[in-house]
Amino acid sequence: MASNNFIDYVKINCRSGKGGAGSGHFFRAKGLPNGGPDGGDGGRGGHIILEGNSQLWTLLHLQYQKHLIAKPGEGGGENLRTGAQGDDIIIQVPLGTIARDAETGEKKLEITEHGQRLILTPGGRGGLGNDHFKSSTNQAPTYFQPGEPGIDEWVILELKLLADVGLVGFPNAGKSTLLSVVSAARPKIADYAFTTLTPNLGVVAYRDYKSFVMADIPGIIEGAAEGKGLGTRFLRHIERNSILLFMISVDSKDIAEEYQILLSELEQFNPELLDKKRLLAITKSDLIDDELEAEIRETLPTELPTVFISSLANKNIMQLKDMIWQALHAKE
Repeated sequence: MASNNFIDYVKINCRSGKGGAGSGHFFRAKGLPNGGPDGGDGGRGGHIILEGNSQLWTLLHLQYQKHLIAKPGEGGGENLRTGAQGDDIIIQVPLGTIARDAETGEKKLEITEHGQRLILTPGGRGGLGNDHFKSSTNQAPTYFQPGEPGIDEWVILELKLLADVGLVGFPNAGKSTLLSVVSAARPKIADYAFTTLTPNLGVVAYRDYKSFVMADIPGIIEGAAEGKGLGTRFLRHIERNSILLFMISVDSKDIAEEYQILLSELEQFNPELLDKKRLLAITKSDLIDDELEAEIRETLPTELPTVFISSLANKNIMQLKDMIWQALHAKE
């Protein structure tokens, strides 16, 4: 995904359709000039609906579509005919899309499955025709209901990527390189900070035709939770990952300290992130010998599953996949 094509936050105006008015018609026929009420109901106004599409990875298609206006329902007719419903507007969105009220921030709905349809902004109900109001004491009611108005509201659509494993690390930790080696994803890779300006997803092939989804999240820097660097713009994508794979380069001055800084940034953003399973991959380990690797391992938390890898040399990549698979399917 090119960086200028990834949009994970849009604000749109949704205006659902007004319901059609009921009819106040009375039956007329030759020889029966004073027939009873036969006014039909008005049709429902058009909904605005979100539909999950697993082939979409961005909200780009909505970036310039700021106003969505559904059609009103038609009025009821004679002979108890119900007016036609207003056409619904169906918006295709990626899995992991959350809709919030733009004023209150309250969550309205969430799309997590392909083909899932949820009403974002409901259309107004159609009014009842005069036939509904006849009674033994009022056999010729002239009253009928107008249709309910539609809803006019601003909504925020926010995308949180759905992935099994989220890669967490400082810029140049080797996250993009790993993703390019273990999947068909082709993220931009270069030797400077913030090479990855957008999240990238890749499907990682595993043994016996199994697979899992890995997300490369743009690099964190110290102070990201306070808005430094790329700030918290992409940290929300980590919230959806089952496992967090921390990646730290072997040439780090202090790997244990760097790991604690990363943990601290995640905790400041959302303390619940620390409840997720964690793995640690020490990258570029083809640059060190076994003795130095053993010394580094002594400085790391013993309870943290750790593997020394090299994406370029393909060192321990399958071992890393095994660790991830076991963590994904371990019983709580």
